[in-house]
Amino acid sequence: MRNIVLDCELTEEFKWKQPCYTFEEKNIALIHGFKEYCALLFHKGALLKDANGILIQQTENVQAARQIRFTNVQEIVEMETILKAYINEAIEVEKAGLEVSIKKNKEFVIPAELQNKFDEIPALETASEGLTPGRQREYILYFSKTKKSSRVKI
Repeated sequence: MRNIVLDCELTEEFKWKQPCYTFEEKNIALIHGFKEYCALLFHKGALLKDANGILIQQTENVQAARQIRFTNVQEIVEMETILKAYINEAIEVEKAGLEVSIKKNKEFVIPAELQNKFDEIPALETASEGLTPGRQREYILYFSKTKKSSRVKI
């Protein structure tokens, strides 16, 4: 897979302990491995046309990235032409300056349990507002997913 990506004239770097491929210092793709598969992840994959219907959204909360998964080397070899087309499209997306429309934190519903804590301890809400938007979103999503009361002691 590495050779296929490098054939598309991207620069190889290491970010997040993974090989990351950039165009003019902008992230285009990342190769990462998991227990059951490896994947070629496109940072702005949501903007790709996905003519072959092979892009996967990792979880419902991933807004921009999409990946193509492989369970064996033969799959990669057989898809070389398709992969290069997707990589070249991702480069064109970057050249065009396109951006994924990311859902704002204000659009997420703050779970009642977390809102109750904010109401009870105003300094907690102030501290939360001081976090980066991504970290705020992580907390909102974390508390949204709990099935039982998390009984957070603050």
